[in-house]
Amino acid sequence: MSQAAATAADTQTPDETSGATDLFSKFDPLIAEREALMATGVRDPFAIVMDEVKSPTLAVIKGKETILLGTYNYMGMTFDPDVIAAGKKALDEFGAGTTGSRVLNGTYQGHKEVEDALKEFYGTDHAMVFSTGYQANLGVISTLAGKGDYVILDADSHASIYDGCFLGNAEIVRFRHNSVEDLDKRLGRLPVDAQKLVVLEGVYSMLGDIAPLPEMVAAIRKHKNCMILVDEAHGMGFFGPNGRGVYEEQGVEKDIDFVVGTFSKSVGTVGGFCVSNHPKFDVMRLVCRPYVFTASLPPSVVATAATSIRKLMHAQDKRAHLWENSRRLHGGLKAMGFKLGTDTPQSAIIAVILNDQAQAVAIWQALLELGLYVNMARPPATPTGTFLLRCSLCAEHSSDQVTQILGMFEEAGKATGAIA
Repeated sequence: MSQAAATAADTQTPDETSGATDLFSKFDPLIAEREALMATGVRDPFAIVMDEVKSPTLAVIKGKETILLGTYNYMGMTFDPDVIAAGKKALDEFGAGTTGSRVLNGTYQGHKEVEDALKEFYGTDHAMVFSTGYQANLGVISTLAGKGDYVILDADSHASIYDGCFLGNAEIVRFRHNSVEDLDKRLGRLPVDAQKLVVLEGVYSMLGDIAPLPEMVAAIRKHKNCMILVDEAHGMGFFGPNGRGVYEEQGVEKDIDFVVGTFSKSVGTVGGFCVSNHPKFDVMRLVCRPYVFTASLPPSVVATAATSIRKLMHAQDKRAHLWENSRRLHGGLKAMGFKLGTDTPQSAIIAVILNDQAQAVAIWQALLELGLYVNMARPPATPTGTFLLRCSLCAEHSSDQVTQILGMFEEAGKATGAIA
């Protein structure tokens, strides 16, 4: 054995020399796939750092000014002067954090104010704020539906919805994505007297498509002991006359028992919530483990959220401009020959579908070098063999920026052979 070989053998870990496995071994295929991708010389799509953020639509990435088309800052509230001022004021008056949960020392004036703002925004009797949107689904679903209960959910539901089912130990029943017929059929197979929670999403974040809520509600109400929860994370702010979400837009507000949402999209900060008119809803504050055992949001965060929510009540012009942006981008990309997630623009999310990871990464990198950031999604977040360039529009994208974005997609698409 050469000296170099002997040295290499001496420095190998027990795992490398013996073939032994540990708890990380199950990730070896993913590690190998990522290393092979990086060996081609591309940037890591999942390790982008924003060196500077100039506005809701502009950032600096590796020294280059870049248009942001991969955030969920739908209403552009992150740089709103009133929102920022409210956060600074709360930071000065209440400090950096609460160091406690809501049921102990972690409820400040601001937490009540943001819950009041939510009740006013949604027109509900109750509102409960969580530290993240993920935690809102985790907490509400796991508390409402436990062992012996059933959660009926769309197969394309967000990970936080699935995790809420697992935490609560409820029986999970999946139905085909957006299939009213399959939802009705699966409900009909369940025990009549069992308690059931049907979980729907207004906007599904991968493809940007919306749920047919009136038809789904009608199917659900044919069955006994069903309550309905709608996740409006990606619908709040710009769907409906008041911006409440798809369920308001489609006229089923009175039929929905719980609405879950997040502050990390249209509201422009971080946090999650659930609103409801159920008369017993407040008991959730005593029995919901992810609420009881988590530190509450910092005062500056709830202050920015409350201010943003109240401004979103009067954001009709922003909503109109966001929809104009969505129609222009969807129509332009479709005309170029890109395959999109929906035939028509259904939300602020427009997904470009690709069947080859190498091509998806190549287009993603070409766009980044041209000065445009979009998100790339891959399995298991997407179906096997499907890769997405997921565009998320903002009400603050100017018409000129949308024109620039279309030009960048055309250049990148032709350079990589994705379009003719």
